[in-house]
Amino acid sequence: MATNQLTIGLFGFGVVGKGLYDVLHSTPTLQSSIKKICIKNIDKKRSIGAENFTAEAQQLLNDDDINVIVELIDDADAAFDIVKTALQNGKAVVSANKKMIAEHFEELLQLQEKYQTPFLYEASCCASMPIIRNLEEYYDNDLLQSIRGIINGSTNFILTKIFDEQLEFNEALLLAQQLGFAESNPKLDIGGFDAANKLAILLAHSFGVVAKTDAFIFNGIENISLNDATVAKEKKYAIKLVANAQKLTNGKLAAFLLPQFVTESDDLYHVKNEFNAVTTESTFADKHFFKGKGAGAFPTASAVLSDISALRYNYKYEYKKIHHQTDTRLTNDFYLKVFVSVDNISKLNKDNFEWIEEWHNEFNFSWLSGVIHADKLFTSDWWKQPGVSLILYPDAIIENIDYKKISKRSLELAGVV
Repeated sequence: MATNQLTIGLFGFGVVGKGLYDVLHSTPTLQSSIKKICIKNIDKKRSIGAENFTAEAQQLLNDDDINVIVELIDDADAAFDIVKTALQNGKAVVSANKKMIAEHFEELLQLQEKYQTPFLYEASCCASMPIIRNLEEYYDNDLLQSIRGIINGSTNFILTKIFDEQLEFNEALLLAQQLGFAESNPKLDIGGFDAANKLAILLAHSFGVVAKTDAFIFNGIENISLNDATVAKEKKYAIKLVANAQKLTNGKLAAFLLPQFVTESDDLYHVKNEFNAVTTESTFADKHFFKGKGAGAFPTASAVLSDISALRYNYKYEYKKIHHQTDTRLTNDFYLKVFVSVDNISKLNKDNFEWIEEWHNEFNFSWLSGVIHADKLFTSDWWKQPGVSLILYPDAIIENIDYKKISKRSLELAGVV
């Protein structure tokens, strides 16, 4: 397929799909054209002629002239059927569906190997920010030590408004919906599910770990309050929803997605509104910082376009870290320093903590700073209930301190038992 004409079958003609159509039709040098577009509602009036559309998926999937399928629909189950059939039929595929990819990663990997067909999905993680290909190509060895970042533009926009403009959560969410940064049903974003799907994909490309979202700790921002933001400001922190993956000294991998306090010296502190950002750290190259728009039609379409362009040169992911992986495994055997606030003190069990450093009890708002074993978060959900907010401190991971032996004494000294 090197530098040859690409004939595309496009699934979905929403904002991103239409943007892609417009770009391809105005840039003939890309040597790529859309032959047919499959949509759900064939009767809906659209900006281009009806002859461009069909409601029959097989018309695209079985067309020998179409050598690339671009999948841009929001139904993860239907998307998987489309991608699976396309790969089996020897067609290259470009997708932006992070939920579908995260849930079916292992099978999609096997399909690519069996049918020797490329499957690219840069747009699935951070829209315009080219993070997947950098993890694949630049960090194609085992020297990567950590990745951390803001990988959901909707939640970052909401947190920015809470923090900078003192809006209550529901006010910030409504504004995000009005501006098109959050869906009418925003649960996937504010519940952390969208970012968790992205983290699952990034784990595979950064550390060779194939895992679904139920294999690591994650939460969203639904319970972050204006009171939390006030405490953060007093401590000179901002609050961000941060994805973390870090190699521990024992070689295992700690991975989680949680709200986190960040300091002004942290690059993520200055990432606001709908922007995404990822920091990578490796043994010899030290830290690299990527920043770009993580939401919107054109940022997403640009990543799709980049993948289509790469197919002209037979590019495909090699998954070196997965194929050459030996012993990197996810673990929850580490400690985290956390801030926990509650609207009712009865929701807090102090015995969950190994160490409590601060304790404040006020009417309808109490909080503590303490250390908790990660597995206690992984195996319970008390910290996800309404009225409870859990936020990580900067440099939250604590590996080798044996808190267990001194936890009871620490509580006694803190005067809370």
